[in-house]
Amino acid sequence: MPLNFDSILGVHENALNMQAHRAQILGANLANADTPGYKAKDIDFQAALSQAQGQDVGFEPMKITNELHIAPEGYIYGAEVLYRQPMQASLDGNTVESQVEMAQFSENSMRYLTSLRIVSGRLNTLLSAFRGE
Repeated sequence: MPLNFDSILGVHENALNMQAHRAQILGANLANADTPGYKAKDIDFQAALSQAQGQDVGFEPMKITNELHIAPEGYIYGAEVLYRQPMQASLDGNTVESQVEMAQFSENSMRYLTSLRIVSGRLNTLLSAFRGE
């Protein structure tokens, strides 16, 4: 019987990739907290995960139907990169709120670690099966 890693890892492979990209976006937001005019960005992780699981989220992202087409910008694994609406506007036009970004970064880190532990557990189970334990 052939081994299919997609069935072993499930949606967690896509989740790890999305969370890694989201960490880069949130890190860029934090790095530009003092840059005048910088607009904070984020992705809707729940919508992206639902789409990765094959659930209908009410919209369909742009797709490339020909290799000569220009790739749509602002999409990470089917999730649209959106601008975050600030709770309080800043005078210099910067929409980064450090407290919000740190909270989102911490939540994303916890989700990443959880997905990593699930993948690690599944691979350890597979390794035990190969060893006959």
